Amino acid sequence: MYKSRVDNPLTVHLGHEELVIRRRYETLSIANDFLIAIWFLLGSIFFLYPSMETPAAWLFVVGSFQFLIRPTIRLCGHIHLQRLPSSQWEE
Repeated sequence: MYKSRVDNPLTVHLGHEELVIRRRYETLSIANDFLIAIWFLLGSIFFLYPSMETPAAWLFVVGSFQFLIRPTIRLCGHIHLQRLPSSQWEE
């Protein structure tokens, strides 16, 4: 039976520690949401200072672009293209 690799954890070794990432697309989506929140929070704070209005506007543009990335990540998690192993029937 063919086993899907979509939910297999990604393991990154960091010295004597290892970082295990499960449900990669969901994790990527959560990280993207954190970044969106940071850009909009910083942009809101920057708008309190007239000299920082231009960087604030750019932070909102970046955050808005990441809102576009959000459904793309979710869609990629649901539609995952992968290579099937060759079988004896193809020989």
